[in-house]
Amino acid sequence: MTIDDLGADVALGRPVRRVVSLVPSLTEAIAVSRPEILVAATVWCTHPDDLDVDRVRGTKNPNVRRIIELAPDLVVCNQEENRRIDVERLRDADIPVWVTKIETLAEGFASLRRLFTEALGGQVPDWLVEAESSWATPPPEPGRNTVIPIWRNPWMVVGHDTFTGDLAARLGLRLVHADRPGRYPHVAEDELTRDVELVLLPDEPYAFTRSDGPEAFPGLPVALVEGRSLTWYGPSLATARDTLTRQIGEAFVT
Repeated sequence: MTIDDLGADVALGRPVRRVVSLVPSLTEAIAVSRPEILVAATVWCTHPDDLDVDRVRGTKNPNVRRIIELAPDLVVCNQEENRRIDVERLRDADIPVWVTKIETLAEGFASLRRLFTEALGGQVPDWLVEAESSWATPPPEPGRNTVIPIWRNPWMVVGHDTFTGDLAARLGLRLVHADRPGRYPHVAEDELTRDVELVLLPDEPYAFTRSDGPEAFPGLPVALVEGRSLTWYGPSLATARDTLTRQIGEAFVT
């Protein structure tokens, strides 16, 4: 018996040969490291580009019946991205489910290590070791007051107790709206840029582009960044720090 991130007992047979992932980040992590065991994923699982597995709808509406038909040895979920009711339905059908909880980079590294060693019964992937090394150095000083919108109409931004917020802090960024209630607070347009020195616009979940987003922040440096580097906990973490640091630097080049 093993225990997932939420303390639930997960009865696993050994070896684990058939895995369904309902989390895009974890799908990529497993597909890159243990491709032979991944049998299904959601339609939102876009990486690797050549991923060829059964699709079981989305993260919030998985096809539970189809997952049960696939008879996986393990289904991998995340507390934030997936619904408790779907986890319970799978467990009621005697399908082992491993639920991750990742709100900081340190939690991400620890959770991924446990997933690969305890749940999947394998080795720590090389990319995870590289990622831990990449993020080991302290953040740059002084920090910059930053806003990271994730949606517009209405505007929503990254707030406290989020993986993205912790990752941003390690880049030397201070989220100016982190003291607001909620992990992804709504912000009125006239308050959006107050005390802001830098704007990060990811391409997901809202697909900000050069023509859709920067115009709302006149006079401010705007970095258009890959959402995967900023929000995914998987192989992208090995290169995310260098990529985001470069993109932030380019925002200040006039």
